[in-house]
Amino acid sequence: MLDSLKNLFSSKPPVDYKALLEEGAIIIDVRSKGEYAGGHIQKSKNIPLDTLGNQLAQLKDKNQIIITCCASGMRSGSAKSLLQSKGYTNVYNGGGWSGLNGKI
Repeated sequence: MLDSLKNLFSSKPPVDYKALLEEGAIIIDVRSKGEYAGGHIQKSKNIPLDTLGNQLAQLKDKNQIIITCCASGMRSGSAKSLLQSKGYTNVYNGGGWSGLNGKI
């Protein structure tokens, strides 16, 4: 229901995450290692938010399409902001990992 309300009041078209993956996007799951171990999107990369700033060397191409996700969308939103502030140009907040998994 929350997604329906967001779409109703949003001026932007919804993001096609499946198409982004087909274009070569990577998914960065910013939850803790323990949360990630409890379930995650196949082929996603786990870089916890509290270590993301120190692990940017893993994300060499600043033009690479990056989709961030977490449990609810809060940490992934912070990760998106952090990455953009470091010059990454194609970053999307995928929100909660289970919801994102259903969209791809």
